[in-house]
Amino acid sequence: MSKFLIFIFLPILFISCQNHPSNNFDNYINTVAGPMPIDSMGLTLIHEHMLVDFIGADSISPDRWNRDSVIVKVLPYLMEVNKHGVRTILDCTPSYLAKDPLLLKALSEKSGIQILTNTGFYGAVRGKYLPDFVQTETAEQLAERWIAEFENGIEGTGIKPGFIKISVNEANTLSPIDQKLVKAAGITHQKTGLTIASHTGTWKTASQELKILKEMEVKPSEFVWVHAQNEPDFANYEKAAEMGVWISLDGIGWAIDPYVERLLFAKENRILGNILISHDAGWFDPAKPGGGDFQPFTNIFEKLIPILTEKGFTDKDWNQLLVENPKEAFVFSK
Repeated sequence: MSKFLIFIFLPILFISCQNHPSNNFDNYINTVAGPMPIDSMGLTLIHEHMLVDFIGADSISPDRWNRDSVIVKVLPYLMEVNKHGVRTILDCTPSYLAKDPLLLKALSEKSGIQILTNTGFYGAVRGKYLPDFVQTETAEQLAERWIAEFENGIEGTGIKPGFIKISVNEANTLSPIDQKLVKAAGITHQKTGLTIASHTGTWKTASQELKILKEMEVKPSEFVWVHAQNEPDFANYEKAAEMGVWISLDGIGWAIDPYVERLLFAKENRILGNILISHDAGWFDPAKPGGGDFQPFTNIFEKLIPILTEKGFTDKDWNQLLVENPKEAFVFSK
C-alpha cells in the first residue's frame, strides 16, 4: 500500500485556534472559526458544497432550511473524510445560493474539519443567482460589499471569507455583467489578498477573465480556473500553467475516468504544481425531501488514488496535489 494511503488514514495533529481572539499569524487562512496558521491546513479539499438552494436570488431565504436537519444529514460525510485525513474543506456555495456561515461553523466544530467560506457573487445560469442591485452597481461598489465581509464578517456573523468565489457564463465574449464581476473580484483581491476562484469551464472563457485581471495587475497565480475539467484541449492546461494559473479539476465526486487522463497528462508534462483537485460533491438541497441524495467526498481516496498510484503516481505527487498546492493557492499574508 502507498505510504500516502497509509498517511491519510492516520489522525493528524494540528494547531487549534478556534477561540483565538485575533490574528497573530504572518501567513494564514480565514476559516469559519477564525484565522488559522497556514501550516494547519493539511490535507485539503478545495471545492465542495454542504448546502445549496437553487431557487434563485429573488426567493432565497434561510427559512427554507433547518440547520439542525442539515447537520444531521451532512455530519456523517464529514466524519468519513476526517478518517481519510482531511483537515480542511473549502465550501464553494456562494451568496444567494444558500451560503450559511453559521451552519458551516457548526459543522466545523462538530467534525473537527476546518471549513472556509467565501465572498463574491455567482453570475452563471443567466444571472439567476444575482441580486437585482448587481445590474446597477459598479464593480467598485460590488467590491465594497465583498471587502466589507472580509473586514467585518458576513451578514453580522463575524465570520470572514477565506477566498473570493465568482461565476461567469461560458461565452466567446464575456457579458458586461460577467466582466463587472471579474473586475470586482480583482479589486477585492487587491484590497484583501484573497484568492479568486471563478466557476468558468473552458480556457476560451478563463483567458478572457485573465486578460481583465492582467490589466488590473492581478497576478495569474491569484486566479483559480474552476471546472477546468471541461476544457477539451489539454494543451491549454500547459498555457495556463506557464502563466501561473491554478487549474482546478473539481468534479471527481461524479466521475473518475476524465480525471485519470487529465492528471496523467499533468504529471507527464510536469504541471502537477499548478493542479488542484476536489469532488464538487455534497449538495444538501432544501427543495428535496431530506435534502436529497448527498454525494460523498470520498472518490479521490477510494477510487482515484488507487488507480493513479498503480499508474506511477507517488506519495510526493499526492502530497503536492492535496497538501502543498492548496496551501500555496489560498494562503495570504498580513
